Amino acid sequence: MKEQLLKLRDEALDAIAAAPDLSALQELRVRYLGRKSELSTILGGLGKLPTVEERKAMGALGNEIKQALSAALEDRQHRLEEEELSRRLAAESVDITLPGATGIRRGHLHILQQVITRIEEIFISMGYEVATSREVETDWYNFEALNIPKGHPARDAQDSLFISDEVLLRTHTSNTQIRYMLEVAKGRTPVKIICPGRVFRRDFEDATHAVMFHQVEGLVIDKGIHMGHLKGALLEMARGLFGPHVGVRLRPSFFPFTEPSAEMDISCPFCHGNGCRVCKQSGWIEIGGSGVVHPNVLRYGGYDPEEVSGWAFGYGPERIAMLMYGIEDIRHFVNSDMRFLRQF
Repeated sequence: MKEQLLKLRDEALDAIAAAPDLSALQELRVRYLGRKSELSTILGGLGKLPTVEERKAMGALGNEIKQALSAALEDRQHRLEEEELSRRLAAESVDITLPGATGIRRGHLHILQQVITRIEEIFISMGYEVATSREVETDWYNFEALNIPKGHPARDAQDSLFISDEVLLRTHTSNTQIRYMLEVAKGRTPVKIICPGRVFRRDFEDATHAVMFHQVEGLVIDKGIHMGHLKGALLEMARGLFGPHVGVRLRPSFFPFTEPSAEMDISCPFCHGNGCRVCKQSGWIEIGGSGVVHPNVLRYGGYDPEEVSGWAFGYGPERIAMLMYGIEDIRHFVNSDMRFLRQF
């Protein structure tokens, strides 16, 4: 029996070492260690041995061979798995230095940010500073300091989103003007700033209205400031955005924070003032409001209206972008549709 066991061990170890793949190795595992294996058949004859000592000796030898074969099978399996993984990695390897099949699509600024950046560049070139402030504001900075006291009809037109009785989401970026006058300028002149940012209104969303949108407002304070300076700055802005042939006109209007107040129109950049569908045959397109800063607003900002004067304007970058690129629905700006965004 000993000769049989040793012969089986040597034969099995040679076969395991030569197993070409995991499938062949599994067949050898069944052949040599399965319930009906050759080893089990030989050890089944232990009871026929004449003495107890021989049975113990052959049983111990059988266990040693089992352990040796199990160890050889595990080692060969590990090696075969590593070889299989290496072959698969080699077959599936990717040369990361090769150019992509469709090229690399680069990201870019959102169309609204592009328009805001262009507006900032125009005014910075004229010596203006870009000022920003908080979006959650107190009633005083958002309304009262802008000559809109409690009970004023203009408050109803704002459709404000109040968080508490005295705190709200700002309805315009004019709060930045007051905070700049009080916290940064502190009575000095000249003041030349533009105030871009998000604003919020309680409104029904449609093609031309949104709950959240953007504004850019401008403010100038100095001695001898008048409407002529305002129109000149607005003309520079309009031509920087729409081209050198665009004109500007100011129409009388009313805003509680300016006096006199004016609506700001540009000559239609599509028909050059001749009349078309975009300008409704008028030759002009309204883009925002403007006017001379109301004396009360100057007082709230820490200035003496007898010593200095100022003007301000405000318009929406969404409106500008829609005119510049022929966009008909304001909701496109926030829908995250890559087909739309990749056009700009």
